[in-house]
Amino acid sequence: MTELSTQPQTSLDPDRPAPDRPAPDSPAPPSGPAAKAAVPKHSAIRSLLRLRPYVRPIRWYLAGSTLAALLASLAALVIPLVLKDIVDGPVAHHDTAGLWQQGALLLVLGMMEAGLFGTRRWLVARPLAGVERRMRGDLYAKLQKLPVSFHDRWASGQLLSRATSDMFTIRLFLAFPLVFLIVNSMVFLTGIGIMFSLDWQLALITVVPAVPLILLCSYFEGRYSAAARLSQDQNGDLATVLEESVLGIRILKSFGRHRTMASRYRVQAELLRDTELRKARLLADLWAVIVGLPELALGCSLAVGVVQVAHGSVTAGTLVAFLSTALGLRWPVESLGWLLAYSNEASTATDRFFEVMDTELAEDQDEPVSGSTDLADVEQQARDGIRFEDVHFRYPDAPDDTPDLLRGVELHVRSGETMALVGLTGSGKTTLTALLPRLYETSGGRITLDGTDIRDLPRPRLRELVSMAFEEPTLFSASVRENVLMGAPGASPEALDRALDVAQAGFVRGLPEGAGTQVGEQGLSLSGGQRQRLALARAVVGSPPFLVLDDPLSALDVHTEALVEQALRDVLKGTTALVVAHRPSTVMLADRVALLADGRIEAVGTHHELLETNPEYRELMSGERAEDGSLTR
Repeated sequence: MTELSTQPQTSLDPDRPAPDRPAPDSPAPPSGPAAKAAVPKHSAIRSLLRLRPYVRPIRWYLAGSTLAALLASLAALVIPLVLKDIVDGPVAHHDTAGLWQQGALLLVLGMMEAGLFGTRRWLVARPLAGVERRMRGDLYAKLQKLPVSFHDRWASGQLLSRATSDMFTIRLFLAFPLVFLIVNSMVFLTGIGIMFSLDWQLALITVVPAVPLILLCSYFEGRYSAAARLSQDQNGDLATVLEESVLGIRILKSFGRHRTMASRYRVQAELLRDTELRKARLLADLWAVIVGLPELALGCSLAVGVVQVAHGSVTAGTLVAFLSTALGLRWPVESLGWLLAYSNEASTATDRFFEVMDTELAEDQDEPVSGSTDLADVEQQARDGIRFEDVHFRYPDAPDDTPDLLRGVELHVRSGETMALVGLTGSGKTTLTALLPRLYETSGGRITLDGTDIRDLPRPRLRELVSMAFEEPTLFSASVRENVLMGAPGASPEALDRALDVAQAGFVRGLPEGAGTQVGEQGLSLSGGQRQRLALARAVVGSPPFLVLDDPLSALDVHTEALVEQALRDVLKGTTALVVAHRPSTVMLADRVALLADGRIEAVGTHHELLETNPEYRELMSGERAEDGSLTR
């Protein structure tokens, strides 16, 4: 199936990072040291505002959470005022009896603060889990709708990181930074107002650092945003390496390449570590200024305040209240760096989420292009089988100066006929068959089923009509029954048994739980031949009117192959089939044979006709070089 694997393979050289794999409609995020410059400047606020459709259903929960946090923080700001009354009242007048009332008020304020913060968490826990579930569900649904060409170009680790770590980042942002960016801003303004009401001179000294802090935060936002995006993309690259290492562990161990892959993993991990350290340095610089300037201002306020108390212009209680309020504002100020940093990470996570969600589907992805929607609409029309009419195809990322892979394919598979498709490796056989169920879209021309353009059929209906068995069988972590019945979810137990018999998959009955036995991840608990037979059973279980088989017997031994071929002949009598073949035994299943070469159908005829008349076909079947030298290209 080499024609479907035209993308550059990931190198195992530890000194070479994995190649970028851009999406067809929006480029995949770059990776590597140069990616920092490639990240476009963007507004974090504009990015985060795109979450509104998901946040709107829980807006009242978020509002309640914000209100609870605000009231709790304001309750904490009342405490310094109570301290002022205690110092200037009972303490100054040595009235110990008066301390009980003020102490009880402090206790009530503390309990109110704790209760309100607990309420805040309770209000948003379940709704935000729902938001994360909906976003992840939408992302999964979009990935299922996107064409195969999209998945060819995106590293699986990048998609996995968007569905896992990015979703967690967004949920945590909505639960904490979003709320406290609002709350801390209001608390800070309220605290400043209280400080000005206590002593405007001390308040001015305290707020002087606000101007350089605002400028620093603006500078920090741009640099940290770029580093955060790079970090999240590198995290996706690292996930890709880890996934490939786990899925390919048998290959790595067989060829002794596990150390090479480990080196490659270390390279990616070090890149991510370096980026995280750069983020940490940026955040450390910001925190140093955010903490240092207010502390310096507070020290100056204390010195001036002590002088004022000494001269009697300010009471001791006022100074205590002022300093307590200033200390109470340390958290809103010091948290600013973390809140800004996490907001930037959430904005890049949002951008990465919408990079996939914004990828446009083909215009006819969900709807037929004309009024005809089913083969039943052409009942009066004679059954015409499968027709490829001037079909062209090229992969979206193919260089402009290269020819199309398929160039004007003309082929007619008559109704009820089995057509074998043969050709040199890389000639486009698998790609041609993938066009039939619209796993890829043609670049030109059209394909019809019984006279109906496949673009006029809704995709779900088209894929009910056309069933496929791929050369490399893919099984899922499910039971044998679930894997086979993916080909026809409503099939009866009798249909399942017939499909297993056709595929010579009687071994299923000997498994511990029969058809209910779990086959494990990718079906690796089974042999290659067993997986291929189950994939063949999946293709034939629903008795589809159109069947596409991509070299379905390549992993079978000679004896099993003969049995499968014998059973397949009965199945093929009731369907219109296109079979990719590499061996004469598979060709013998077909009524006619089509030879694909140079992107076109070069010859069509029976097996014996082509052996007699076509040197290229004769060489393919026999392995002997044609006498006329026509295959020297």
